[in-house]
Amino acid sequence: MAGYIDELKRVIGEELVTVNETILELHGRDESYHEPRLPDVVVFPRIKEDVSKVLNFANERKIPVVPFGLGTSLEGHVIPVNGGISLDLSQMNAIVEVKESDFLVKVQPGVTRSVLNKELKKYGLFFTVDPGADATLGGMAATNASGTTSVRYGIMRDQVRDLEVVLANGDIIHTGSLAAKSSSGIHLNGMFVGSEGTLGVITELTLKVYGIPEAITAARAVFPSVKNAVDAVVGILAGGIPVARIEFVDAESVKKVNEYMKTDYEESTTLFMEFHGNEAGLAQDVEFATEILKDHGCSDFQFEADSKARNQLWEARHNLLYAYKHTAGKKSIMLTDVSVPVSELTGAILHTRELIDASSIEGSIVGHVGDGNYHVLLLMDKENPEEVKDGDRINEEIVHYALKRGGTCTGEHGVGLGKAKYQRLEHGAAYEVMKSIKKTLDPNGILNPGKIFID
Repeated sequence: MAGYIDELKRVIGEELVTVNETILELHGRDESYHEPRLPDVVVFPRIKEDVSKVLNFANERKIPVVPFGLGTSLEGHVIPVNGGISLDLSQMNAIVEVKESDFLVKVQPGVTRSVLNKELKKYGLFFTVDPGADATLGGMAATNASGTTSVRYGIMRDQVRDLEVVLANGDIIHTGSLAAKSSSGIHLNGMFVGSEGTLGVITELTLKVYGIPEAITAARAVFPSVKNAVDAVVGILAGGIPVARIEFVDAESVKKVNEYMKTDYEESTTLFMEFHGNEAGLAQDVEFATEILKDHGCSDFQFEADSKARNQLWEARHNLLYAYKHTAGKKSIMLTDVSVPVSELTGAILHTRELIDASSIEGSIVGHVGDGNYHVLLLMDKENPEEVKDGDRINEEIVHYALKRGGTCTGEHGVGLGKAKYQRLEHGAAYEVMKSIKKTLDPNGILNPGKIFID
């Protein structure tokens, strides 16, 4: 046991501290393929002052602190690679205030998006960001999560009006205000969102919310090729249709879903879409979208306005990871993502498909094609050196392909451990600016060490 734990208990309170082996194991991993590493201790703060005390204590002793939400991250963000304190924020889970007239909500970081939307429904409102997993809002801000609805409503960074953040030395600051816009000072919201716990610990968020649409229609469209599907996406966006979701699923993915869900979807390149609006406007949008789909070779399409039917349609997209897990056996899943300009998307997906087909491993491609973000699921045996080598090579090659075409090494999963080695290549001289900010705010390097900044 680390020598500082008894002293930590006296500072923060023994009831908030545990070294239970099972709890340590749960906080030593996430949903990624990266190797687990146990923390020395797990702390469960209840209020911001608890977080401040822990960080002040750790900073004085140069003890690593890794913020933890639910462990749903996909690039090893919460793995305490240097041991230290895992700071579990799940008990800070209050919805502090709903300001319905301002379309804002104030929450603690441990609130999950499903809990928030259940509460917002009473006000006729909803929170838009949907990363698939029922993640905590603090974790979603830390990784700048996005997901299926980002093409219409934007990503996590677009929803943050203000953050309460505890800095490495225990100081507590606010990064914004309740105002819809400001020309005052440096935009600190944008700096802390996506910083993955390396600059500070988020203890409260003020977020934008939206009115629940009067009408929603979902659609599934089948195409003969990747190019046809992506061209249809560009056509829909160019036509000004306010599509809320537009998701690409390749033929291999549809096959997996059919096996897992016992469905009989045509096993071809498919787009899943959703349209939000009022009844009259939505009818026009759907009619216009149908024409565009036909113009780009859509061979089969299905529209669903009934909520039960819509949910069943979207299950095919959301259940892909579970379909892979169901058939994985002893194999592991490497789930990675990149983002490219939409004009480069067809080439990027075809390049990735060629890499997978030429390798020793199985894989699928899905994506939020409306904003150029796509994901690759690779199934590999971690005890098979050839498969591990192929997985790493595919991951690296799709990153380099994206960067050469003006893209990014990660569209929404975040940097964490897996994408840290590409930061200097992607950002160039700007990476040094980021490192100087890290050094200024966290001079002792206690905040989530080993993530983002590794050189």
